[in-house]
Amino acid sequence: MEWGRVLAALMGFLGDFDLAEEATADAFATAAERWPDDGVPPNPGGWLTTTAKRRAIDLIRRRASLAEKLSLLDQPESHLDEKDEMDEFDDPATVIGDERLELIFMCCHPALATESQVALTLRALGGLSTAEIAGAFLVGEETMKRRLSRGRAKIRAARVPFAVPADHLLPERLAAVLAVVYLIYNEGYGGRVELAAEAIRLGRVLTALMPDEPEVHGLLALMLIQHARHRARFAGGDLVLLADQDRSLWDGEAIVDGRRLLDRAIALRGRGQYVLQAAIASLQLEPEPDWLQISGLYERLIELTGSEVVKLNHAVAVAQAGDPSRALELIDRLALDGYSYMHSARGELLARLGRSGESRCAFERALALSRSEAERRFLENRLSEL
Repeated sequence: MEWGRVLAALMGFLGDFDLAEEATADAFATAAERWPDDGVPPNPGGWLTTTAKRRAIDLIRRRASLAEKLSLLDQPESHLDEKDEMDEFDDPATVIGDERLELIFMCCHPALATESQVALTLRALGGLSTAEIAGAFLVGEETMKRRLSRGRAKIRAARVPFAVPADHLLPERLAAVLAVVYLIYNEGYGGRVELAAEAIRLGRVLTALMPDEPEVHGLLALMLIQHARHRARFAGGDLVLLADQDRSLWDGEAIVDGRRLLDRAIALRGRGQYVLQAAIASLQLEPEPDWLQISGLYERLIELTGSEVVKLNHAVAVAQAGDPSRALELIDRLALDGYSYMHSARGELLARLGRSGESRCAFERALALSRSEAERRFLENRLSEL
């Protein structure tokens, strides 16, 4: 819960991504070692930030000392710019809450490729592992390691500032920033509630920062409407499908807030991908969802994004509208073999069509790819039913 806050606080002071991340990791390792014996401090975030900053000072002094010794040996100095003296850091309580948003805008600098922007921010802000980020992008872990390394090197080489850019520069980074926030939310949607809450908080900050951008309102609307069902989705710790959820557990206030934001986005002539997704999410909450209309909105979303995952969601809507055979045809065209949800959706369709043996194989493949314990239990139950 505190990773992004601590790293952003160090980045704001140091301006060195690698150093900030190393010191933050060391602080968390120290906490894992000490807290079981000493107890969790009253202000865990403040403790972690202070410890990380002290660790950064130690690292800087050590590197400066090493550079001095190397110079005596007539060796080239370290390629890093080091600070050999630092005053005491500010009290962590004074850290600006929106530093995390500054961290996102720094990582989403146009000097970086868009995929590197998103991957780097997920690592920095969400504290996601390389494997988790690779899973979000549907690429191999080694590929993602190289992408993250290139992103960090580019930030150093281009001397990208740690700051929210001037107003006239915000739109050029907006697509990547929204993609980052949405992917952080998606990790939370799978069960890590603290990440979902952080994404929604960032979404609220963005709407205040860019009040006339419909996609900003659309994204926040989407996250609120989806998150409103969280308690019902994981009732009793198990995954519950939309049709089987207890609607009394839905957060009515969040739904109203999300639909208000959706109306605002539409009033701003929003027709982008997040506005469309928010409209779909809103329609899905109706007692009798209009799946034909939802399918039509997914078709427009496919035109905008070309995303294979959106095509999968469209196929599910086609099935819900009453045509599982057509939906299965659509799914079988997708290049998503490494995506667990594709196989689970395919398993459901095959079961509906009475092809239980093939359905079982599809669910087994989904189970092998699943990263969530709740999802794994759900898939195991479906296999038992088959």
